[in-house]
Amino acid sequence: MKRKIPTFKNDKEAQDFVDTADLTQYDLSGAKPLRFEFEKRTGVNMRLPESLLEAVKDSAKARMARGSPINDLFSNSANSLLAEQC
Repeated sequence: MKRKIPTFKNDKEAQDFVDTADLTQYDLSGAKPLRFEFEKRTGVNMRLPESLLEAVKDSAKARMARGSPINDLFSNSANSLLAEQC
């Protein structure tokens, strides 16, 4: 007979369980499929010389504490363009 899955207090406990347990020993018949919806993003593909890409990243990192340097660069550029149009 298969074991029941324990109850977890938080996501860390659940993740630790999944990382270490042999799930074939547990009864998963009560599991329900989940559907996650994420915000759709539009991508931009550009070919840049490596030195220019590194300069862009370094510049963006200097202006922000965390996050994507490329997103920061495009956000700042978009804000500048919008300010010029107004």
